[in-house]
Amino acid sequence: MGIRDKVAIVGMGCTRFGERWEAGYEDLIVEAFQEALEDAGMEKEDIEMAWLGTCFDEVSTGKSALPLSVSLKLPFIPVTRVENFCATGSEALRAACYAVASGACEVALALGVEKLKDIGYGGLPEFGSAMGSRNRILFPNVTAPGAFAMMAVRYFETYGLSPERGREVLARISVKSHRNGARNPKAHLRREIRVEDVLKAPIIAWPLGLYDCCGVSDGAAAAIVVRAERAREYREDPVYVKAMQVATSSGEELLHRWDGCHVETTVRAARRAYQEAGVEDPRRELDLLEVHDCFSITELVTYEDLGISPRGKAAEDVEAGFFELEGEIPCQPDGGLKCFGHPIGASGLRMVYEVYKQLQGKAGPRQLRDPRLGLTHNLGGFPAMSVVSVSLFGLDRG
Repeated sequence: MGIRDKVAIVGMGCTRFGERWEAGYEDLIVEAFQEALEDAGMEKEDIEMAWLGTCFDEVSTGKSALPLSVSLKLPFIPVTRVENFCATGSEALRAACYAVASGACEVALALGVEKLKDIGYGGLPEFGSAMGSRNRILFPNVTAPGAFAMMAVRYFETYGLSPERGREVLARISVKSHRNGARNPKAHLRREIRVEDVLKAPIIAWPLGLYDCCGVSDGAAAAIVVRAERAREYREDPVYVKAMQVATSSGEELLHRWDGCHVETTVRAARRAYQEAGVEDPRRELDLLEVHDCFSITELVTYEDLGISPRGKAAEDVEAGFFELEGEIPCQPDGGLKCFGHPIGASGLRMVYEVYKQLQGKAGPRQLRDPRLGLTHNLGGFPAMSVVSVSLFGLDRG
């Protein structure tokens, strides 16, 4: 079961990510939407349903999806807001795709947006309660860098990486993302760095330094989806949805089963996504990856959780250049969260935007050679308790 080849993306838009002091929340919505609409060759009256993904910015937007319909002057259609931590953008797209696949509508919009810089993300007390009262008791002092740093320490110990080698492997991941991001005019961080720069940078939570962590960005991204059989009415190169799977934590991983160096929700979501898409050997069949590299260790572990690298062997693949732009399966060709940026509500859709452009051959100086199947991986929460969305997209309809 699933929606394989039932839905296609026919238009996408993405703003430049970064410190967008000159643009408000509504400006970013309009910017991403206009590109998507022009890309699809549609009028906004063609859109029948819409989903808004936004996570933190309730100070200026409130809790409903009305900012989407008001900003875009949508013509009295149903609009719904969704959020799922950092996987919010993926949730918006999943809702739109399932609405189209079910026959509830013919054309749907998914838009993710976040305005983090202006609201002081990470510093205002109202955002410290995002995990809810129960989790404030379980995790009274939790921080994202601290949680993922503990995963890195555990991974190093479990698989026999010395601190020196482990940190250098993580540094290579960050260097790759910076190199790719430097080729991307919409990326937040566009400066190449060296391994030495990563190793000498200030430590945030050992072994993670400044260059091991993604930054705080503003931005928006949007997708317009239609029934697959109608896709070529809008464009010659639609991108077909091959799989969309989400897994969430039961809590048992944290209390009883977690080994500290993998993300079980990624394993489960990936397994189901491969089954839905008919992928038997992801290392051989996938052409590109966009994964949730909130920290360099997250990307390293995700290679294994997705079944690309064998357990404990991802470091060897990194050292061999397997995930470089010229490697066997390029990862983060647009710079990833690390360099493109991480406006939380938009990141899941931003990943899809890069896969969409790569499959169409429109990624400019970072264009890969004839990719046919791409994967996005979007993680919300912490390693032991998280929601993970894994989706696959292809240029050919089966």
